[in-house]
Amino acid sequence: MNQQHQDERTRIREAMDRLLAGQAAASNGSLTVKALAEEAGVHRMALLKRHADLKNAFYERVRNETQQVPETEKRLRKTVAKLKKTVSNQKTEIDDLRQQVTLLAMASAVLIDGQGAPPVPGPLPTDAPDNVIPFRPSHT
Repeated sequence: MNQQHQDERTRIREAMDRLLAGQAAASNGSLTVKALAEEAGVHRMALLKRHADLKNAFYERVRNETQQVPETEKRLRKTVAKLKKTVSNQKTEIDDLRQQVTLLAMASAVLIDGQGAPPVPGPLPTDAPDNVIPFRPSHT
């Protein structure tokens, strides 16, 4: 590692200590990677790419020392809960659609079956008008 890399790591560690102590000097003091990068005076992508181990150590310290869940994890958990609800709603909708498909297939089969042969008048109740033909022909 070169000297610039070592200096960045030292500044990041010092920034971690300041943020966790509540003594932010160059950032808003929130316990996020953005605030850590601002506090350390390094670019956020440098922190995420070159110093990912320090980012992970920071979040671990946030979890252990402050008993808080990092903001990114809170947002992620909220998104996961929202997606689980969406999946549940979609499963319910798919089940409803499957039932509709089954019912429509059965109705279609009944209608197609009835079109094959002309209606055959079957025995009608004695009080039925003479212009009534039964819907289902009697099979004898």
